[in-house]
Amino acid sequence: MTLRALGFERSTRAWALGAVALLVAAVASMISGPAGLNVGAVISEVLDRFPLVDLTSGLTPQQQTIVWELRIPRMVLAALVGAMLSLAGASYQGVFRNPLADPYLLGVAAGAGLGATVAISWQVGGAGSAIIPVAAFVGAVVGVVVTYLLGRTLGDRTATTLILAGVAMASFLTALQTYVQQRNVDTIREVYSWILGRLATTGWREVVLVLPYVAVAVAVVLLHRRLLDVLSVGDEEAAGLGVPVARVRLLVVAGATLGTAAAVAVSGLIGFVGIIVPHTVRLLVGSSYRKVLPLSLLFGASFMVATDLAARTIVSPAELPIGVVTAFFGAPFFIAVLRTSRRSL
Repeated sequence: MTLRALGFERSTRAWALGAVALLVAAVASMISGPAGLNVGAVISEVLDRFPLVDLTSGLTPQQQTIVWELRIPRMVLAALVGAMLSLAGASYQGVFRNPLADPYLLGVAAGAGLGATVAISWQVGGAGSAIIPVAAFVGAVVGVVVTYLLGRTLGDRTATTLILAGVAMASFLTALQTYVQQRNVDTIREVYSWILGRLATTGWREVVLVLPYVAVAVAVVLLHRRLLDVLSVGDEEAAGLGVPVARVRLLVVAGATLGTAAAVAVSGLIGFVGIIVPHTVRLLVGSSYRKVLPLSLLFGASFMVATDLAARTIVSPAELPIGVVTAFFGAPFFIAVLRTSRRSL
C-alpha cells in the first residue's frame, strides 16, 4: 500500500470515527434530562422531522417544546462552540508554529471576561440580559485588535512579537477585570459563573446569534488551510515560495478570533478545547492542516456535546460548570503535550 493510499485510509477512518462520535453524543444529549422523556419517543420525534419519514412520537406539546426549544438548541450550540474553539486552536497553532497555542492566545479570553464582568457588575441592561454576550463579544474583539496594533508598533512583526503583545494585553485586561470585580463584590458569584463556562440556552436565540460569525470564521480559515502547511516551514521559506506571510497570518488570526469571540460570548470561557482536539486529530491523521482543520471541526463538535452532557449529568440535578469538566481532562493532556514538545525541541 502506498503512503498516499495509507493517508487516505487514515483520513477516512478519522472522518467515520468523528461522525459516529458526534451522532452518539448528539443522541445522548437529546434523550438525557430531568424531564424523564421516553428515549424511543424522543428519537421518533426527531426522525419525524426528516423528509419521507412518518413516525408518531406520542409526545405531548409540552414535551415537544422541551425537545425542540431546550435540548436540541443546547446540543447545537455546544457543537458550534466546540467546533469553533477547536478550529481556532488548530489555526493558532499553525500560524504561530506553536503546539501549545490556543484560541485565547491574543487576549480573547481576557477581553471577553472584562466585557462580561462590566456588564454584570454594573447591571448594564439587567443581570443575565442579552447585553452580556454582546459586551463579551465586543471586549474579545477589542482585546485582540489592541494586541495586534501593539504588536505592529513594536516594529518586529513576527509571530513571537505578536504572542508577547498578547501576553501583555491579557495581563492588563485581567487586572482591569479584577479591579471591576473588587469594586462590585456582590456580583462576583455571577461573574465566576460566567467565567467557568456555561451553555444554558433560552431557545434558538443563542444559536442564531453565534452561527453567522462561526460560518464566516470557518470559511476564512478553511480557505487558507493549504497555506498553513506552507507556513509550517518558516516565514522566510514561505515568503520565498511566494506566500504573503503577513497577509495570511492576519486573515487567519482575524477569522479565528471572530469565531472565538462569538463562541465565548454565548458560552463563557471554556478552556483546553483548542488544545485537546487538534492534537487528538494529529494523532489520527498526521500534521497536515488540510486534514487537521476540517477534522478539528467535527471532533470539536462531538467533544463539546459530550462534555456538556457530562456537565449536566455528573451531579444531576445540579450542573457543573462546563469549564471545570474540560479542565479536568485538559490539564493532564496539556502536560503531556508540553512534555512531548520539550522532547522535540
